[in-house]
Amino acid sequence: MQQQFKSRGPAMTIQDRKVKDLMVDKKRLVEVPYTASLADTMNTLVANRVVAMPVAAPPGQWIGAGGSMIVESDKQTGVVRKHYIGMVTMLDIVAHIAGEDHLGGDGGEVTDGLHERMSVPVSSIIGHSFEGLSLWTLSPNTCLLDCMEVLSKGVHRAMVPVDSQMESGSGGVELVESASGYQMLTQLDLLRFLRDHASASDDEFELNTILSRSVGDLGANTEQIYSITDRTTLLDAIKCLKSAMLNAVPIVEASDVGADDHRQLINGRCRKLIGTFSATDLRGCYINTLKSWLGKSALAFTQHIKNSPLEVETRKELVSCHVESPLSEVMEKAVTKHVHRVWVVDQQGLLVGVVSLTDVIRVIRLALISSSSLQH
Repeated sequence: MQQQFKSRGPAMTIQDRKVKDLMVDKKRLVEVPYTASLADTMNTLVANRVVAMPVAAPPGQWIGAGGSMIVESDKQTGVVRKHYIGMVTMLDIVAHIAGEDHLGGDGGEVTDGLHERMSVPVSSIIGHSFEGLSLWTLSPNTCLLDCMEVLSKGVHRAMVPVDSQMESGSGGVELVESASGYQMLTQLDLLRFLRDHASASDDEFELNTILSRSVGDLGANTEQIYSITDRTTLLDAIKCLKSAMLNAVPIVEASDVGADDHRQLINGRCRKLIGTFSATDLRGCYINTLKSWLGKSALAFTQHIKNSPLEVETRKELVSCHVESPLSEVMEKAVTKHVHRVWVVDQQGLLVGVVSLTDVIRVIRLALISSSSLQH
């Protein structure tokens, strides 16, 4: 990657970069039809190693997420082929698996109906999470700072048209984004680009100055850290993700005094960090396997998944840093380990905070804006 930047001629600052610079090696969009079952949807997620994807439907039959009209059209004729109606995420599927809040803790009711739950069409569960309720698009010519503004507000991914045109919908209110194809840009894509860009010696902008700042400077040492214990069952862990709309939670050691409610989220601050439970842990887990694990501990399940043949290429491990760790270390760990958050621990391994990709992007963007203002 380093040579790639050097061979492009004059040095370019971050402010000069555009979204299209991030899309050079991206593959075509992975999507799922609105009629696909949740079981088929999960198979598509694991086959393509993604945690979210847009749902496509025939044009004119659906109202898109947030009233959006993002369509794919024939490049020659302009005829609309499909309409993207929303995003399906692992969290949506997790929320659906968890079911109603009155279900018992042994997982019996969920287990009995799991096949039925996973056979429903994906269109029926869109919108269980914030991300599923909205579809974002970014023009290939959008500058990187504007792209960072979107991704620093909790938007994890956006669709980038290969070639597009914006049209006013009926009444001039609804905007229609039409393109012959799309690609997906994620927060990780952006951080990977920034990491590689920072290592380019001919870059005029001192991005490394920003990345040398410590995690403590970001305010990552927090008083409240939603967590589960090592005694929380997989079913209760799923319910915890659903209730708090979280994609992942740390797993901490249960208290010796027995005061923890293992069925609920607790404040894990200053507890020993021993694992992470994420919605992506369920990716590619066969239904029968999932049924057998619902009543067992989430920690044991994550350890089982870690040793699964499906995870050989991306071994899940506990990714953490310290308050004194530089931002560059957090970025490197997030990109290389393909995680969306890095837990902050003290020297004894006790949990004291968390740094998300959203946090990192927001801090870098603000620093870039501040530096640009000083230069002018």
